[in-house]
Amino acid sequence: MKKIKLALVGRPNVGKSSLFNCICGRRLSIVDEASGTTRDRLYGTTDLFGKPLTIIDTGGIDTRSGVPFGEEIKRQAETAIEEADVLVMVVDGKAGLTPLDGDIARFLLRQKKPVCLAVNKVDDLSKLSYIHEFHSLGIQNMVPVSATQGFQIAELLEASLHRSLFENVKDEEEKNTIRVAIVGKPNVGKSTLLNRLLNENRSVVSPIPGTTRDAIDAELIIDGTSFTFIDTAGVRKKKSEHFAVDKFAAVRTERAIERADICLLMIDAQEGITAHEKRIASMIEEQGKGCILVINKWDLVEGHRMEHCEIAIRDEASFLNYVPKLFISAEKQRNLAKLFPLIKEVREGQKLRIGTGQLNRFLEKAIASYHPPMIQGKRLRIYYMAHVEMQPPTFVLFVNYTKLMQETYKRYLIHQFRESYGFSGNPLVFILKARERAAFFGEKSQDE
Repeated sequence: MKKIKLALVGRPNVGKSSLFNCICGRRLSIVDEASGTTRDRLYGTTDLFGKPLTIIDTGGIDTRSGVPFGEEIKRQAETAIEEADVLVMVVDGKAGLTPLDGDIARFLLRQKKPVCLAVNKVDDLSKLSYIHEFHSLGIQNMVPVSATQGFQIAELLEASLHRSLFENVKDEEEKNTIRVAIVGKPNVGKSTLLNRLLNENRSVVSPIPGTTRDAIDAELIIDGTSFTFIDTAGVRKKKSEHFAVDKFAAVRTERAIERADICLLMIDAQEGITAHEKRIASMIEEQGKGCILVINKWDLVEGHRMEHCEIAIRDEASFLNYVPKLFISAEKQRNLAKLFPLIKEVREGQKLRIGTGQLNRFLEKAIASYHPPMIQGKRLRIYYMAHVEMQPPTFVLFVNYTKLMQETYKRYLIHQFRESYGFSGNPLVFILKARERAAFFGEKSQDE
């Protein structure tokens, strides 16, 4: 469940950066009379309806040839449009309607996202007549505003963002803490692990009864880092859920996974990984959460090396290869101290943002090493790649034809990507999007 994101889009010099600063309540974006001052995406935060809202400022889109940094600005705008939940197109009420405004509006309306039109530079109610010619853009939701005077900014946000968008947003960031859910089958040692962590580390802040959250939360502060551990009842197999309490336990575990940043999937070293653990691992991956595989009761295993166990797990569940693995004995308190650095490592991957320039250099190198195969006389072309979401790490690849991306080539790219950037323990999401440059920028598509 991510924060709601609103992107400000439009041609140059219509006041997007002034509007961005006004909404955020502080001067974050440089404002200048010269067009093209803003080039990269700029992020700011504010509150609306008591919920956090992320605002994305973009550079002015100009399709004329020879515009400095024009191509890069257009790419950044495309990325912001893809990333945002709500789009606000900004136009200049004084200058009036331009053909470029029409091109941008048509493109935004095809994105199947809420679009609102902000007619800027309407400094007071006497200038409301400025807005009439913009009805031809086809954007029904229209609000006259003045970024410099702060006129009707609240009305713009209320018109752009329906309250229903915030229903699934977290109530708070729950302080600056890493939320860790301990999940797995019954009797693999989840509660024992939590109890040992609480007893071993004397910097416990508080054990919090989970009466409203259907789990037990316990907060630890280790070397200045806050961890909130969420203990859960074991998830039984579906056929074993004979009682209502078992079904509730499964629901509570799902909720714990939803609330967590990272999940510790515990398995019994004597039993190994089973189909049941694979199902839980799939649940964690589908939720986009970080994962660490914790193999408990290793002290009871005889005649086997850790390396052999890792190979067996890799053979049984190859999709967990990106997940760090830790062999412990919760009862004997062995290797528990190694858990916290692993959690921090996975969490760092969730906070890492990679710039578009870096991603494009990665693509050039990966494609040069292994070109996409020809399929029915056509070859996949990847124009560029953008990082649009951080948890889970989500990337959009703008391509000529999405159907040309074979699963083997996608796996190759993901493997190369992990080799370059890590993201240990985090599922990577690669989204393919056919690029609509012809309609947006007035260019002839190379795919036609």
